[in-house]
Amino acid sequence: MPHLIIEYSKQIEDKVEITTVMEKVFQGAIAANLFAEKDIKVRAHAYEQHMNGAGLNGFIHVSSRILSGRNTEQKTQLTEAVLNELKTLGLKDLSITVEVLDIDRNSYAKHIG
Repeated sequence: MPHLIIEYSKQIEDKVEITTVMEKVFQGAIAANLFAEKDIKVRAHAYEQHMNGAGLNGFIHVSSRILSGRNTEQKTQLTEAVLNELKTLGLKDLSITVEVLDIDRNSYAKHIG
């Protein structure tokens, strides 16, 4: 835990390598000091089509799925750490957003084979 899922507009691949974006998200999760490095998982999904009302040409959105039980301060610490890392990329004309979503501890299951 956590699962950091990056959604992004495909055209940003012309500006930055997605592996670089993933590394920034990973480093942000480490910087939050809430998780063991070995437990952090990052994955990315590109969107060919998207629309927004602001006229921006792209987006990066990170959903941080974590086990329930963290307080608001800890969640804010995670979103700010990830956002700060992404801002170092210096990307222009796009929206960068980060959110934290709780995973219910009682219904979460895991198996490593």
